[in-house]
Amino acid sequence: MTIAPALDPALQLALRGALAALLGAAAVHKMRNPAAFRAALADYRVLPARAVPAVAAALPGVELLMAALLLTPAGAPAALAAGGLLSLYTAGIAWNLARGRRDVDCGCFGPARRRPLSGGLVARNALLVAASALASGPRAPRALVWLDGVTIAAGVAVLALLYAAIDGALAHAPRSRALRGGAWSTR
Repeated sequence: MTIAPALDPALQLALRGALAALLGAAAVHKMRNPAAFRAALADYRVLPARAVPAVAAALPGVELLMAALLLTPAGAPAALAAGGLLSLYTAGIAWNLARGRRDVDCGCFGPARRRPLSGGLVARNALLVAASALASGPRAPRALVWLDGVTIAAGVAVLALLYAAIDGALAHAPRSRALRGGAWSTR
């Protein structure tokens, strides 16, 4: 029987805070343009067409609820639920990639950031699922002190910046490949 290692409470709370920020931002972007999100969800072709409007309307609320719960003492179950939701998103991306449908918009952060599906999105989401699992696991029995608040806030900021850097690299990867193979190549 394998027992998961206990995580330092400051690290666990930083992971939960970062996941809450990610889910909250994703929900807000979906709510800004519900019609565009509904179209992106329909384009995945993983749901019956008649279910798409209801699911598209519910997902932002589910993401907001998970974000809020991640910041409460109920954070461990919420982290587990967030990992499940992220796993579903990842499965939808992977299934479309397996069918050769790379031109589908991921719909991750609303219509302003249109991005085709890629293996990089699957890898990014796999890291987020792993972070969710860590955030839902056992916590080391250590009392938090005032300095932990600074550590947690800095951890959330660093994780958010890391996510933004990875997401930006994924977003610009097609253009970078085109430049390497095009007129800008230094071969």
